[in-house]
Amino acid sequence: MKEYGKNIQRLVDHVTAIEDRDKRTQSAYTVVEIIKQLNPTWKQENDQKLWDDIYIMSNFKLDVDAPFPIPEKELLGKKPQPIGYPKGEIKFKHYGRNIEKLIEQAIQINNDEEQEAAIIYIGQLMRSFHSTWNRDNFDDGIILDDIKTLSKGKLHIDLEKVRENALFESNTRRDFKIQHIEAEPQKKKFNHPKKARNNGHNNKKRRN
Repeated sequence: MKEYGKNIQRLVDHVTAIEDRDKRTQSAYTVVEIIKQLNPTWKQENDQKLWDDIYIMSNFKLDVDAPFPIPEKELLGKKPQPIGYPKGEIKFKHYGRNIEKLIEQAIQINNDEEQEAAIIYIGQLMRSFHSTWNRDNFDDGIILDDIKTLSKGKLHIDLEKVRENALFESNTRRDFKIQHIEAEPQKKKFNHPKKARNNGHNNKKRRN
């Protein structure tokens, strides 16, 4: 293994040839420590890799009491299994597959308020994606129709409610509990600017 150099390879060959098992094991630990000292940036979790590497450098002939089992020789150089790509066409390519996954998760929500909040969040994402390729002739009804199509009619929210509260606006983060709190009159009192200026004059000390 070129990354370790010839000297480490010679050490591994020497350790492999030691007849006494205990001494061979102790020497193998020493080789691992030498490699770690030569590479101080390597972390503790690399220990198994180091042991695997000295096994490989010994051509799997190193017989010691190591903290990790000897790797299978058949796995060396074996090509990884190909990663399968998701099958099936995306209904609306400008939204992407993740939107479809979010809609699938939203359908599983049993709580009506939580499901409505999920629809609003998905609608905000879909509006932002939609606006990147078509800013003309845009309407929230388009987003709502697309949600109905992707959910096969299982997700619904009132269109007028969406329009009146601008629920699909990306900068609008509301849930309906918060709306009720915001609708209550604020009890904080604000001083009138003129009155505040008069108070400033009254704070001055009078000279006798």
